[in-house]
Amino acid sequence: MMQEQTAKRRVAVVTDSTAYLPPHMVNQYAIEVVPLCLMMGDQTWLDGVEIDPPGFYGLLKNSSLFPSTSQPNVAAFDEVYKRLSQQVEGIVSIHISNELSGTIQSARGAAANLPDVPIEIVDSRGTSMTLGFPVLVAAKAAAAGADLPTVAGLAQAATERTHIYFVVDTLEFLHRGGRIGAAAKLLGSALNLKPILEIRDGVVQPVTKVRTRGKALARVYDLLEEQLPPDARYQLAVVNVDAVPGAMQVRDDLAARFRPTEEIMLTECSPVIGAHTGPGTIGVAYFLE
Repeated sequence: MMQEQTAKRRVAVVTDSTAYLPPHMVNQYAIEVVPLCLMMGDQTWLDGVEIDPPGFYGLLKNSSLFPSTSQPNVAAFDEVYKRLSQQVEGIVSIHISNELSGTIQSARGAAANLPDVPIEIVDSRGTSMTLGFPVLVAAKAAAAGADLPTVAGLAQAATERTHIYFVVDTLEFLHRGGRIGAAAKLLGSALNLKPILEIRDGVVQPVTKVRTRGKALARVYDLLEEQLPPDARYQLAVVNVDAVPGAMQVRDDLAARFRPTEEIMLTECSPVIGAHTGPGTIGVAYFLE
């Protein structure tokens, strides 16, 4: 079956390592993933290639150094685009919000180097599964043989029907990493509180803050209920940063309360996003079909 899908593909779908689709889906739909970079001290790793989440979080717990991240360079996209251009008619490249990373700028630079290959760059205006869901929509269409305008259009439309709420243990990582956005207003007032955040308009925004993690997650469920009408068709995903047991409980809670069209995905954030949100983060993303 996979050979048939690959043989009739007219469009390749590219994303980056902050789209947390399960590996079997990446393989099934032949999604090309360009890794971001993670740095700590004098060490540098390719996200998801040279270091995995358990390895990174182990280092983080035992190090006084604070991690930093950077986008892939133009050369990384050049290699991928040139290789794929020999296999398909066009490329749809969907990436982390331009407000959070320079990844899209690198992708555009590489696309300009290949003027004879049609490449559509899509800004997801998010990351994690608000990037992953549009990538999956595009990849399924590409696997079914859709043309470039169709795949790109579906990806763009999907970015407008995804959202994520997440709860962090501390705002320290977002603050020190420079990705805190409007949530900076919570600094100082959130020492003993659990902030609920979202990515809106491409940046991290505060939603509210409550006194305990349990109450924060309960509030996230209420927010989801407000956004998902009873007759809506939607998918859900739970993402986590070094918090698998808690994420599994959230998945069970969601399964008891909601009726998504597909099994709720459970995914782990890569070190690049984990470096900015910090261990213990749990998020819930939805995609309105």
